[in-house]
Amino acid sequence: MTDGLPPGGVEITEAEAGARWADAWTPAEVAARLAGVSAPWCVAGGWAIDLFTGERTRRHSDLEIAVPAASFPEVQSRFDEFAFDIVASGHLWQTPAPEVWELTHQTWLRDPATGNFLVDVFREPHDGPTWICRRDPSIRLPYTAVVRRTADGIPYLAPELTLLFKAKAARPKDRQDLAVALPLMDGTQRRTLAALLARVHPGHPWLNRLGPAAGPTAPPPGGPTAVS
Repeated sequence: MTDGLPPGGVEITEAEAGARWADAWTPAEVAARLAGVSAPWCVAGGWAIDLFTGERTRRHSDLEIAVPAASFPEVQSRFDEFAFDIVASGHLWQTPAPEVWELTHQTWLRDPATGNFLVDVFREPHDGPTWICRRDPSIRLPYTAVVRRTADGIPYLAPELTLLFKAKAARPKDRQDLAVALPLMDGTQRRTLAALLARVHPGHPWLNRLGPAAGPTAPPPGGPTAVS
């Protein structure tokens, strides 16, 4: 377990967790549940790339959404018949103590009838209407620049930010998401991704695919503490 994480969690392997995501919802299903909430939530992960491209490009093992941490209770209230578990460092808490909530950000919605997970909710750092990047808190954006919407109104994380998070692991599915998204990203999105990668992951191999502006000397747009 990661140092500093409270005790009490039950160990869960990747295989065990994967088997319990068989009933994961789609973005449309969670959007119907969250219709009308005031929180600027959005679909994240691989599904966000598919919402950006406008088509299903691969199989998804789960559904991830991001919400401002302070708005989690509003989101939670839309799922009264379900349970929220906390997961971190290969451990799961079904009745987490307050300190577990404070030290973690990942929350899995569980169907008590089946034990299966439906949605992975990230409780994200923010400062009021300003989104703060978990990977580098100096990166701050208004939610209007973070959340995009499909033609039918489903909110999703902007592709340049989705790919920034995917760059850390750069698994085969992450590389596939980059390959399908990159041809559809405009110059501003590419430059923003390049600048953020250069800041968060200097020398990352994806920088070579983003054009001349992706070099290590490319300054992050918007100055040292913001991207615009």
